[in-house]
Amino acid sequence: MRFVILGGSGSGKSTQAQRLCRHFDIPLISTGEILREAIANISSNGRHVQPYLEKGELVPDETTIEFIRTWLNKNDINSGWVLEGYPRTAFQAEELDFLLDDLQQKLDWAIYLQVPEAVMVTRSNGRSLPDDQPEIVGRRVELFYDRTMNILEYYDRRRRLLTINGDQLPEMVEQNILTLVSVS
Repeated sequence: MRFVILGGSGSGKSTQAQRLCRHFDIPLISTGEILREAIANISSNGRHVQPYLEKGELVPDETTIEFIRTWLNKNDINSGWVLEGYPRTAFQAEELDFLLDDLQQKLDWAIYLQVPEAVMVTRSNGRSLPDDQPEIVGRRVELFYDRTMNILEYYDRRRRLLTINGDQLPEMVEQNILTLVSVS
């Protein structure tokens, strides 16, 4: 199975991505982790993306797709994967489809964790990630509504979108995802 997990900051993307990986025994591709690792390793790509992350801005499309392309090309992903934190725009979703076509793969589901804005902010402010400062969280939530929501339409038109209520216990969210995936 190949999934992308969509949702705003604090919607539970990382939690559900990890749970799906365990359930299906497939690797996690966490864009946030890939970018933070590039920064920590002081790579040229890391230096390029650091200012964007520090401001809560989206990393440019061509840079992010290159990170994803590199990861998919160097890892054994034939059994499937869960992609968390990407795509964030309809353009990125389309680019991901082109990349998957090149790799002779197909996305099974885009899973949208629907969570009220207040819950996203509260959850994000309660985490200890370096880029979860209140002003950055606010900016990421704003960007989510400005740019990311159009992805839902993109995947819905392709009959690949599952919308899940993410404002419940993680176990319930996981169960809802697994139920919808198994009947769809």
